Amino acid sequence: MMQQTSAGKIIVVGSSNTDMVIKTTHLPLPGETILGGTFFMNAGGKGANQAVAAARLKGNVAFIGKVGNDMFGEQARELFQKEGIDVSGVVTDAQHPSGVALITVDEKGENCIAVASGANANLLKKDIQFFEQQIQQATIILMQLETPLETIEHVAGVASSAGVSVILNPAPAARLTNDLLSNVAIITPNQTEAEILTGIAVTDMSSAEQAAIILCEKGIETVIITMGAKGAFLYTGGKGELIASEKVIAVDATAAGDVFNGALAVALSENRTIRDAVVFACKAAAISVTRLGAQSSAPYRNEINIDQ
Repeated sequence: MMQQTSAGKIIVVGSSNTDMVIKTTHLPLPGETILGGTFFMNAGGKGANQAVAAARLKGNVAFIGKVGNDMFGEQARELFQKEGIDVSGVVTDAQHPSGVALITVDEKGENCIAVASGANANLLKKDIQFFEQQIQQATIILMQLETPLETIEHVAGVASSAGVSVILNPAPAARLTNDLLSNVAIITPNQTEAEILTGIAVTDMSSAEQAAIILCEKGIETVIITMGAKGAFLYTGGKGELIASEKVIAVDATAAGDVFNGALAVALSENRTIRDAVVFACKAAAISVTRLGAQSSAPYRNEINIDQ
């Protein structure tokens, strides 16, 4: 059972993957074998990335997800525990392996990625029923789109009906039902995802506001469109504002959006205003792009001053 504390509880429902990366001189052509590449493994998956980011920022975090009965699943569980994340919602799937991503990266930073979702794709409504009470007692539910949409819709409905705020990071990009969107309090698409959801190409503040209005008309209270180095466009209460990102020298943008979402959830769980929460999230994401890797790039709380 998930432990409740006086701090606002964040429950992340989502994916956990192991990224297996080979750095090569160039991306292989069909049938080509390239020798001499450098191999390394990273913990990944948008759900896991966001949970780790929130935990490092002193959030009270629990993770609900599914892993295989294999070494990757064991490693993921151990990593979550090391980060102080409640793992009582991590289900072991006896039939499906843990999710993995095979990534090839060339000298220019271009990549090709193949993902085997494995147990992530088998996180079902029947698994969620064991955690519904915890979901109803949470402060914030944070989700993405790397697990079945039917499960995401179910969790959002359970949470929303209990008055729990649902943050949805609609990534990877997909079209979503109005039933799901009506149960979401805050949605955090990037520019590409916002365009897929609304049909509006988001290039500046004006187009960001057009897209945000369309999303709010579907029942969402707050829209935050992340805009890379520009920062994030916040639209709530009928008003829009661009929150600028701090200027940094970017090294690797991997998981910057995940860090943003984890940080946003932490600030809101501490009863910060939505504007202050977006400022905090922008600061965390800016730090993350100055470092290599996904979870390894997530900053710690002592690196960010939320009150500045």
